[in-house]
Amino acid sequence: MSQYRQAGVDIDAASSSVERIKKIVSSTHGPGVLSAIGGFSGLYHAGSLGFKDLVLATGADGVGTKVKISQALGKHDTVGIDLVAMNCDDVVTSGARPLFFLDYIAVGKLEPEVVTDLVKGVVEGCNQAGCALLGGETAQMPGIYRPGEYDLAGFCVGGVERSEIVDGSRISAGDVLIGLESSGLHSNGYTLARHVLLDSAKLHLEQHMPEFGRTLGEELLEPTRIYAKALISLRDRVDVKGMAHITGGGILGNVPRIFPPGLTMSLTHDWEVPPVFRLIQDLGKVSSQEMYRVFNMGVGMVVVVSPTDVDGTIASLAELGIGAFPMGEIAEHV
Repeated sequence: MSQYRQAGVDIDAASSSVERIKKIVSSTHGPGVLSAIGGFSGLYHAGSLGFKDLVLATGADGVGTKVKISQALGKHDTVGIDLVAMNCDDVVTSGARPLFFLDYIAVGKLEPEVVTDLVKGVVEGCNQAGCALLGGETAQMPGIYRPGEYDLAGFCVGGVERSEIVDGSRISAGDVLIGLESSGLHSNGYTLARHVLLDSAKLHLEQHMPEFGRTLGEELLEPTRIYAKALISLRDRVDVKGMAHITGGGILGNVPRIFPPGLTMSLTHDWEVPPVFRLIQDLGKVSSQEMYRVFNMGVGMVVVVSPTDVDGTIASLAELGIGAFPMGEIAEHV
């Protein structure tokens, strides 16, 4: 007699995973959460937040091939932070505060310990972003993923007063681009990074790298910085005209997305680019144009402000624990 477990799907392991994560997930729940983990849907009382004219902001994203690094090292408790960052830092660019998050974990074979570690990372990310982990799905997909393989996707919903939406429409020539320091590669360009560092240069994840002061694997697994709380606080201090999350497409592909028609940018290129980017460029003989099109180059988020707000923006971000610097200005497209 055939059983589901013999076909590769373990229902008992799935139930065990849910029980393991219930307690850790509840640490992200505030008064707006009306449901517990394990139900068919998550319930969130948006009316408890005090919005007068609520607009919902949404985002969906994954971690990409960074999961190959976590799988190779057997360290699964940080990529969940990346997952939250990729979504919440998208949503906050509209001026929205992340409210709740949903995760999707697909595995070849369900190992409750691994799933628990993945969710621990998501919980940590949600706490950093100030949002609730409201629910999710763990799917066992033998035949799609091999044992030990998994993929992650996330979904964030945020809220903003309609009158406070940030959409870049007020950006004008002469405004200044402020770069917020990244924590490293974040979660973009890993296919190129892995090709250069591991496949071509034959470096090993466990080897110590003097450039980083730690192993290559530790550098590549450094979690994506979550800017959401800091940017929400920043908006209370200065007039932020636009925000761009530097993800896939790098600086060159993401910053122009927030410009009104007829505007472009002029970059100074005088900030300190972290060593990991220089290593990839040197070993892979990657052009500067390609590097700035693929990677964040040390800039995880860009905000646009008036020239008179530059000093206040940088000082405020420093108080909030994030290094920032002028990295260019807005100009008319000629």
